[in-house]
Amino acid sequence: MSNTELRDAAAKPPGMTDVARVAGVSAQTVSRALSGHPNVQEKTRARVLAAVEQLGYRKNNAARILSSGHSRTIGIVLLQTNSYSRTAVTAGVEQAAREAGYAVSAATSPSLEPVAIEEAMSRLAEQSVEGIILALPLIQVTKGIEELTKDIPTITIDGSRTSSTEVVAVDQSQAAKLATQHLLDLGHETVWHVSGPAEWLDAVSRSEGWRTTLEAAGIAPPPELKGDWSPASGYQNGLILGRIPDVTAVFVSSDEMAFGVIRAFHELGKRIPEDVSVVGVDDIALAEYCSPSLTTVAQPFSEMARLAVSHLLRYIADPGTTLAPASVEPRLIVRASTGPAPARP
Repeated sequence: MSNTELRDAAAKPPGMTDVARVAGVSAQTVSRALSGHPNVQEKTRARVLAAVEQLGYRKNNAARILSSGHSRTIGIVLLQTNSYSRTAVTAGVEQAAREAGYAVSAATSPSLEPVAIEEAMSRLAEQSVEGIILALPLIQVTKGIEELTKDIPTITIDGSRTSSTEVVAVDQSQAAKLATQHLLDLGHETVWHVSGPAEWLDAVSRSEGWRTTLEAAGIAPPPELKGDWSPASGYQNGLILGRIPDVTAVFVSSDEMAFGVIRAFHELGKRIPEDVSVVGVDDIALAEYCSPSLTTVAQPFSEMARLAVSHLLRYIADPGTTLAPASVEPRLIVRASTGPAPARP
């Protein structure tokens, strides 16, 4: 490494990629060497340690990892969003990890593009996390993501997986069936649906559950309306639904979008549930306190987070273990936003 390169490296804290460049190995090899991975040759480990010493790369952290063989830290990758559900999952992961004696390091991705997710995972790898929880859907997998998940035990909690990740998920199709069947049981002739974005596997599964429930009842599903998880998208779709005379029941793919739908109905003079019944998904804290209180399908965020941490720690302890995908059952919470279908004139 030239003197100029050394000066440039000194201008900012060195990262794992800097260590990899100096040692002439990959960032994944650096991660393995610092975590005491048995498949790293001693001469390679020595080059990595020499590069760590030369650059002063996270000396305290590296020393702690080398002395114990563990960083006692797990990582979580999240989409950069203010969604309540993501916050609830993070809080659950932090609590479960803390009880197990682990710290949690979070990395956010600005989008669901695989390159952005890989970059977030790489940031966690540079911190020598022992495992990673992917709290976002992984639709496509890059070579870099595959390598990272082979080197670092990884759990996903949105139903998507690589060749080497384990899955903890909520049965989202069942969540939709509970909501849709509840509305049909109240006597509504059909149920309209405001879905989440198509790149989210949760949204796709909920749409499928809604559609198959209607079809099983001999009902042709009405046109599906698309949202983006935001209350604003729910509001815009509510303005559309509120102008369709035959709409008496709506299943909305998230509570936050349901709040927007309900506001639009209020503005259009629609009474809830006398004129239109609305069901959401998530059971966030505000669902019980909106007007009227929202019937929703509860997502067991704490249980899901606890299972993810438990699976990840077992995977860390024995990378060769095979864990069956864990599915958490949703639960219908009936409140004031749903009622019998209005009588036909």
